[in-house]
Amino acid sequence: MQHLETDNTFRNLTDEELVAQIVKTKNSLLFEILYDRYSSMVYNKCYGFAKTVDETKDLTQDIFLKLYVKLPSFKGTSKFSTWLYAFTYNSCVNHVNRNTAKKIEKVSVPLHEDNHLMIETDDYNLFQLKVDKLQKALEMVSPEDKMILLLKYQDDLSIKDLSTVLEIGESAVKMRLKRAKARIIEIYNEKLNAYG
Repeated sequence: MQHLETDNTFRNLTDEELVAQIVKTKNSLLFEILYDRYSSMVYNKCYGFAKTVDETKDLTQDIFLKLYVKLPSFKGTSKFSTWLYAFTYNSCVNHVNRNTAKKIEKVSVPLHEDNHLMIETDDYNLFQLKVDKLQKALEMVSPEDKMILLLKYQDDLSIKDLSTVLEIGESAVKMRLKRAKARIIEIYNEKLNAYG
């Protein structure tokens, strides 16, 4: 009975309080609470990078194993969920990059000075893309571009949050976002519209 009461006490903690307790006590039962809160989110993010359900499950498990080891590096400068999103995406990007047999085709799109007009209107154009073609275009950009676009537009992270979790300056975040949006729009317009 004592265990159940303790469990309920910890279940009511915020993510940040729970992480502090896990780091302090190394209690794997507390980590299960964190797992229960975020396993679906992590699985869904992994699904976008993996090719099969089995690969998605393996990647999800791998991320939680790494997370248990890396929890002490969470400094609380952002919300835990924001940190976990970035941790998950980085793990997925690393998985894709090191798994050469299943590597996503990278399409390199040179950015010329005459692309600046497209970049200024890219937010509007990005939202005009049809969802099915946008998904195909996301598979054709680099995993790093896919990660920053999903963090910004799917998970709605601010420039400041992106700067914190990616550990780069806000101007670098803005430049990476502009380049990623320019690439995906160009891929969409040149490659996917050619197929109707």
